[in-house]
Amino acid sequence: MTPENVPKFAAQLADMWGTERLVDFTYPSRSGDARFREWFARFLRAGASPRMIESFYTRMYQLDARQALPLIHAPTLIIGSNFGLWADHVGYTAERIKGARVEWFPTKDGSPLFSHTDEMLDLIEEFLTGMKRVAEPQRKLATVLFTDIVGSTDRAAALGDARWRRLLDEHDDIVRDRVTDLGGRLVKTTGDGALATFEGPAKCIRSTIALRQSLAAIDVEIRVGLHAGEIELRGEDIGGIAVHIAARVMGEASPGEILASSTVKDLVVGSGITFADRGMRQLKGIPDEWRLFAVESV
Repeated sequence: MTPENVPKFAAQLADMWGTERLVDFTYPSRSGDARFREWFARFLRAGASPRMIESFYTRMYQLDARQALPLIHAPTLIIGSNFGLWADHVGYTAERIKGARVEWFPTKDGSPLFSHTDEMLDLIEEFLTGMKRVAEPQRKLATVLFTDIVGSTDRAAALGDARWRRLLDEHDDIVRDRVTDLGGRLVKTTGDGALATFEGPAKCIRSTIALRQSLAAIDVEIRVGLHAGEIELRGEDIGGIAVHIAARVMGEASPGEILASSTVKDLVVGSGITFADRGMRQLKGIPDEWRLFAVESV
Protein backbone atom coordinates (compact mmCIF):
# COMPACT_ATOMS: atom_id res chain seq x y z
CA MET A 1 0.00 0.00 0.00
CA THR A 2 1.40 3.36 -1.01
CA PRO A 3 1.48 6.28 1.49
CA GLU A 4 -1.05 8.28 -0.54
CA ASN A 5 -3.58 5.41 -0.31
CA VAL A 6 -3.40 5.09 3.47
CA PRO A 7 -5.91 7.85 4.41
CA LYS A 8 -8.50 6.49 1.98
CA PHE A 9 -8.04 2.93 3.22
CA ALA A 10 -8.24 3.98 6.89
CA ALA A 11 -11.42 5.99 6.20
CA GLN A 12 -13.04 3.04 4.41
CA LEU A 13 -12.13 0.71 7.25
CA ALA A 14 -13.57 3.12 9.81
CA ASP A 15 -16.79 3.35 7.79
CA MET A 16 -17.24 -0.45 7.95
CA TRP A 17 -16.00 -0.83 11.53
CA GLY A 18 -18.55 -2.37 13.86
CA THR A 19 -20.77 -3.51 11.00
CA GLU A 20 -21.31 -6.92 9.43
CA ARG A 21 -19.98 -5.59 6.10
CA LEU A 22 -16.42 -6.02 7.33
CA VAL A 23 -16.88 -9.80 7.47
CA ASP A 24 -17.19 -9.96 3.67
CA PHE A 25 -13.85 -8.17 3.34
CA THR A 26 -11.78 -9.76 6.10
CA TYR A 27 -13.36 -13.20 6.64
CA PRO A 28 -15.06 -14.26 3.39
CA SER A 29 -15.17 -17.91 4.49
CA ARG A 30 -17.66 -16.89 7.21
CA SER A 31 -19.70 -14.42 5.16
CA GLY A 32 -22.64 -16.82 4.99
CA ASP A 33 -22.69 -17.45 8.74
CA ALA A 34 -25.32 -15.07 10.15
CA ARG A 35 -24.43 -15.86 13.76
CA PHE A 36 -20.74 -15.16 13.19
CA ARG A 37 -21.50 -11.91 11.34
CA GLU A 38 -23.55 -10.60 14.26
CA TRP A 39 -20.95 -11.69 16.83
CA PHE A 40 -18.03 -10.23 14.87
CA ALA A 41 -19.73 -6.84 14.51
CA ARG A 42 -20.31 -6.72 18.29
CA PHE A 43 -16.71 -7.85 18.88
CA LEU A 44 -15.41 -4.93 16.80
CA ARG A 45 -17.62 -2.37 18.53
CA ALA A 46 -16.45 -3.62 21.94
CA GLY A 47 -12.81 -3.21 20.94
CA ALA A 48 -12.63 0.29 19.49
CA SER A 49 -14.59 3.12 17.94
CA PRO A 50 -14.41 3.91 14.19
CA ARG A 51 -12.48 7.11 14.93
CA MET A 52 -9.90 5.19 17.00
CA ILE A 53 -9.46 2.63 14.22
CA GLU A 54 -8.98 5.28 11.56
CA SER A 55 -6.31 6.97 13.67
CA PHE A 56 -4.63 3.65 14.54
CA TYR A 57 -4.33 2.40 10.96
CA THR A 58 -3.19 5.79 9.69
CA ARG A 59 -0.34 5.81 12.22
CA MET A 60 0.43 2.10 11.77
CA TYR A 61 1.03 2.48 8.04
CA GLN A 62 3.41 5.34 8.74
CA LEU A 63 5.71 2.97 10.63
CA ASP A 64 8.58 1.27 8.79
CA ALA A 65 10.23 -1.63 10.65
CA ARG A 66 12.01 -3.19 7.68
CA GLN A 67 15.48 -2.22 8.89
CA ALA A 68 14.85 -3.96 12.22
CA LEU A 69 14.00 -7.35 10.72
CA PRO A 70 17.64 -8.58 10.28
CA LEU A 71 18.32 -7.66 13.91
CA ILE A 72 15.83 -10.25 15.18
CA HIS A 73 17.67 -13.35 16.46
CA ALA A 74 14.97 -14.89 18.67
CA PRO A 75 13.08 -17.92 17.33
CA THR A 76 10.31 -16.51 15.13
CA LEU A 77 7.07 -18.02 13.87
CA ILE A 78 5.43 -16.34 10.87
CA ILE A 79 1.88 -17.38 10.05
CA GLY A 80 0.76 -16.85 6.47
CA SER A 81 -2.54 -17.05 4.63
CA ASN A 82 -3.69 -16.40 1.08
CA PHE A 83 -5.25 -13.07 2.07
CA GLY A 84 -3.79 -10.49 -0.33
CA LEU A 85 -2.23 -7.98 2.08
CA TRP A 86 -0.97 -10.69 4.41
CA ALA A 87 0.44 -13.00 1.73
CA ASP A 88 2.41 -10.18 0.11
CA HIS A 89 4.40 -9.48 3.28
CA VAL A 90 5.04 -13.01 4.60
CA GLY A 91 7.79 -13.91 2.16
CA TYR A 92 9.49 -10.54 2.52
CA THR A 93 9.51 -10.81 6.33
CA ALA A 94 10.67 -14.43 6.38
CA GLU A 95 13.62 -13.70 4.10
CA ARG A 96 14.93 -11.02 6.47
CA ILE A 97 14.58 -12.82 9.81
CA LYS A 98 17.27 -15.48 10.02
CA GLY A 99 15.87 -18.94 10.76
CA ALA A 100 12.24 -17.79 10.80
CA ARG A 101 9.69 -20.57 10.56
CA VAL A 102 6.83 -19.96 8.13
CA GLU A 103 3.52 -21.83 8.34
CA TRP A 104 0.82 -21.27 5.73
CA PHE A 105 -2.91 -21.78 6.18
CA PRO A 106 -5.07 -22.35 3.09
CA THR A 107 -7.53 -19.53 3.67
CA LYS A 108 -8.28 -16.23 2.01
CA ASP A 109 -9.42 -14.77 5.34
CA GLY A 110 -7.57 -11.88 6.92
CA SER A 111 -6.51 -14.29 9.66
CA PRO A 112 -6.71 -18.08 10.04
CA LEU A 113 -7.98 -17.53 13.58
CA PHE A 114 -11.66 -17.97 12.70
CA SER A 115 -11.30 -20.52 9.90
CA HIS A 116 -8.54 -22.75 11.35
CA THR A 117 -8.84 -21.87 15.04
CA ASP A 118 -7.70 -25.14 16.61
CA GLU A 119 -4.86 -25.69 14.14
CA MET A 120 -3.54 -22.16 14.59
CA LEU A 121 -3.64 -22.26 18.39
CA ASP A 122 -2.05 -25.73 18.45
CA LEU A 123 0.74 -24.45 16.19
CA ILE A 124 1.44 -21.47 18.45
CA GLU A 125 1.39 -23.66 21.56
CA GLU A 126 3.84 -26.12 19.99
CA PHE A 127 6.15 -23.27 18.93
CA LEU A 128 6.19 -21.71 22.41
CA THR A 129 6.44 -24.90 24.47
CA GLY A 130 8.28 -27.23 22.10
CA MET A 131 5.64 -29.89 22.60
CA LYS A 132 2.76 -30.92 20.40
CA ARG A 133 -0.35 -31.46 22.46
CA VAL A 134 -2.46 -34.48 21.65
CA ALA A 135 -6.03 -33.29 21.95
CA GLU A 136 -8.37 -35.48 23.92
CA PRO A 137 -11.53 -36.33 21.99
CA GLN A 138 -14.55 -34.40 23.17
CA ARG A 139 -16.96 -36.68 24.97
CA LYS A 140 -20.32 -36.25 26.66
CA LEU A 141 -23.05 -38.36 28.21
CA ALA A 142 -26.08 -38.78 25.99
CA THR A 143 -28.97 -41.07 25.15
CA VAL A 144 -28.52 -42.36 21.62
CA LEU A 145 -31.51 -43.08 19.38
CA PHE A 146 -31.25 -45.20 16.23
CA THR A 147 -34.23 -45.80 13.94
CA ASP A 148 -34.76 -47.93 10.86
CA ILE A 149 -37.70 -48.12 8.45
CA VAL A 150 -39.13 -51.64 8.45
CA GLY A 151 -39.04 -53.30 5.03
CA SER A 152 -37.44 -50.30 3.36
CA THR A 153 -36.04 -52.28 0.43
CA ASP A 154 -39.41 -53.81 -0.44
CA ARG A 155 -41.17 -50.45 -0.03
CA ALA A 156 -38.67 -48.74 -2.32
CA ALA A 157 -39.13 -51.39 -4.99
CA ALA A 158 -42.93 -51.20 -4.76
CA LEU A 159 -43.14 -47.40 -4.83
CA GLY A 160 -40.45 -46.61 -7.38
CA ASP A 161 -37.65 -44.10 -7.01
CA ALA A 162 -39.67 -40.85 -7.20
CA ARG A 163 -42.42 -41.84 -4.74
CA TRP A 164 -39.89 -43.45 -2.38
CA ARG A 165 -37.79 -40.27 -2.40
CA ARG A 166 -40.85 -38.18 -1.51
CA LEU A 167 -41.72 -40.59 1.31
CA LEU A 168 -38.17 -40.39 2.67
CA ASP A 169 -38.27 -36.59 2.55
CA GLU A 170 -41.52 -36.65 4.56
CA HIS A 171 -39.96 -39.15 6.97
CA ASP A 172 -36.92 -36.93 7.48
CA ASP A 173 -39.07 -33.86 8.19
CA ILE A 174 -41.13 -35.73 10.77
CA VAL A 175 -38.02 -37.14 12.47
CA ARG A 176 -36.46 -33.67 12.67
CA ASP A 177 -39.63 -32.17 14.17
CA ARG A 178 -40.26 -34.89 16.75
CA VAL A 179 -36.61 -34.98 17.87
CA THR A 180 -36.29 -31.21 18.28
CA ASP A 181 -39.70 -30.89 19.95
CA LEU A 182 -38.22 -32.36 23.15
CA GLY A 183 -34.76 -30.83 22.88
CA GLY A 184 -32.97 -33.61 21.05
CA ARG A 185 -30.41 -33.23 18.27
CA LEU A 186 -30.80 -34.95 14.95
CA VAL A 187 -27.26 -36.03 14.08
CA LYS A 188 -28.11 -37.36 10.64
CA THR A 189 -30.55 -39.34 8.56
CA THR A 190 -29.24 -42.61 7.20
CA GLY A 191 -31.28 -43.10 4.04
CA ASP A 192 -33.90 -45.32 5.68
CA GLY A 193 -33.49 -44.25 9.29
CA ALA A 194 -32.01 -41.69 11.64
CA LEU A 195 -29.48 -41.13 14.41
CA ALA A 196 -30.24 -38.63 17.19
CA THR A 197 -29.12 -37.81 20.72
CA PHE A 198 -30.84 -36.52 23.85
CA GLU A 199 -29.49 -35.28 27.16
CA GLY A 200 -31.97 -37.41 29.10
CA PRO A 201 -33.42 -40.88 28.41
CA ALA A 202 -36.98 -40.03 29.48
CA LYS A 203 -37.22 -37.22 26.92
CA CYS A 204 -35.71 -39.53 24.34
CA ILE A 205 -38.34 -42.21 24.97
CA ARG A 206 -41.24 -39.75 24.85
CA SER A 207 -39.90 -38.27 21.64
CA THR A 208 -39.54 -41.75 20.14
CA ILE A 209 -43.13 -42.69 20.95
CA ALA A 210 -44.36 -39.47 19.33
CA LEU A 211 -42.13 -40.18 16.34
CA ARG A 212 -43.51 -43.70 15.93
CA GLN A 213 -47.08 -42.39 16.00
CA SER A 214 -46.37 -39.60 13.50
CA LEU A 215 -44.67 -41.96 11.06
CA ALA A 216 -47.50 -44.48 11.36
CA ALA A 217 -49.82 -41.74 10.07
CA ILE A 218 -47.93 -41.80 6.73
CA ASP A 219 -47.81 -45.62 6.73
CA VAL A 220 -44.16 -45.87 7.78
CA GLU A 221 -43.25 -48.43 10.44
CA ILE A 222 -39.94 -48.20 12.28
CA ARG A 223 -37.86 -50.19 14.71
CA VAL A 224 -35.87 -48.30 17.34
CA GLY A 225 -32.79 -48.91 19.47
CA LEU A 226 -31.88 -46.83 22.55
CA HIS A 227 -28.76 -46.76 24.70
CA ALA A 228 -27.26 -44.24 27.13
CA GLY A 229 -23.53 -43.69 27.57
CA GLU A 230 -20.53 -41.58 26.65
CA ILE A 231 -20.34 -40.51 23.02
CA GLU A 232 -17.44 -38.96 21.14
CA LEU A 233 -18.16 -35.68 19.34
CA ARG A 234 -16.70 -35.61 15.83
CA GLY A 235 -17.70 -32.25 14.45
CA GLU A 236 -21.36 -32.61 13.53
CA ASP A 237 -21.16 -36.42 13.76
CA ILE A 238 -20.80 -38.68 16.80
CA GLY A 239 -19.01 -41.94 17.53
CA GLY A 240 -17.96 -44.26 20.31
CA ILE A 241 -19.07 -47.59 21.74
CA ALA A 242 -22.41 -46.16 22.96
CA VAL A 243 -23.37 -45.40 19.37
CA HIS A 244 -22.47 -48.94 18.27
CA ILE A 245 -24.50 -50.44 21.13
CA ALA A 246 -27.58 -48.37 20.18
CA ALA A 247 -27.26 -49.58 16.59
CA ARG A 248 -26.98 -53.21 17.70
CA VAL A 249 -29.96 -52.83 20.04
CA MET A 250 -31.99 -51.50 17.11
CA GLY A 251 -30.97 -54.55 15.11
CA GLU A 252 -32.62 -56.75 17.76
CA ALA A 253 -35.91 -54.81 17.73
CA SER A 254 -39.04 -56.23 16.13
CA PRO A 255 -41.07 -54.13 13.65
CA GLY A 256 -42.71 -51.25 15.52
CA GLU A 257 -40.74 -51.96 18.69
CA ILE A 258 -38.78 -49.45 20.78
CA LEU A 259 -36.02 -51.52 22.33
CA ALA A 260 -33.76 -50.15 25.06
CA SER A 261 -30.69 -51.35 26.89
CA SER A 262 -30.86 -52.00 30.63
CA THR A 263 -28.84 -48.80 31.09
CA VAL A 264 -31.73 -46.74 29.72
CA LYS A 265 -34.28 -48.62 31.82
CA ASP A 266 -32.30 -48.07 35.03
CA LEU A 267 -31.90 -44.34 34.35
CA VAL A 268 -35.66 -43.71 34.08
CA VAL A 269 -36.70 -45.47 37.28
CA GLY A 270 -39.53 -43.45 38.84
CA SER A 271 -40.50 -41.73 35.59
CA GLY A 272 -43.63 -43.82 35.06
CA ILE A 273 -42.26 -45.41 31.90
CA THR A 274 -42.96 -49.15 31.78
CA PHE A 275 -40.98 -51.84 29.99
CA ALA A 276 -41.30 -55.47 28.96
CA ASP A 277 -38.28 -57.70 29.52
CA ARG A 278 -36.98 -59.11 26.24
CA GLY A 279 -34.25 -61.18 27.87
CA MET A 280 -30.51 -61.45 27.40
CA ARG A 281 -29.05 -60.89 23.93
CA GLN A 282 -25.57 -61.18 22.45
CA LEU A 283 -25.04 -57.99 20.45
CA LYS A 284 -22.84 -58.42 17.39
CA GLY A 285 -19.33 -57.10 18.03
CA ILE A 286 -20.18 -56.03 21.62
CA PRO A 287 -18.64 -57.92 24.58
CA ASP A 288 -20.86 -59.82 27.02
CA GLU A 289 -24.61 -60.30 26.89
CA TRP A 290 -27.04 -57.43 27.31
CA ARG A 291 -30.53 -57.49 28.81
CA LEU A 292 -32.93 -55.58 26.59
CA PHE A 293 -36.35 -54.09 27.33
CA ALA A 294 -39.19 -52.97 25.08
CA VAL A 295 -40.85 -49.66 25.94
CA GLU A 296 -44.55 -50.29 26.67
CA SER A 297 -46.01 -47.01 27.89
CA VAL A 298 -45.19 -43.61 29.38
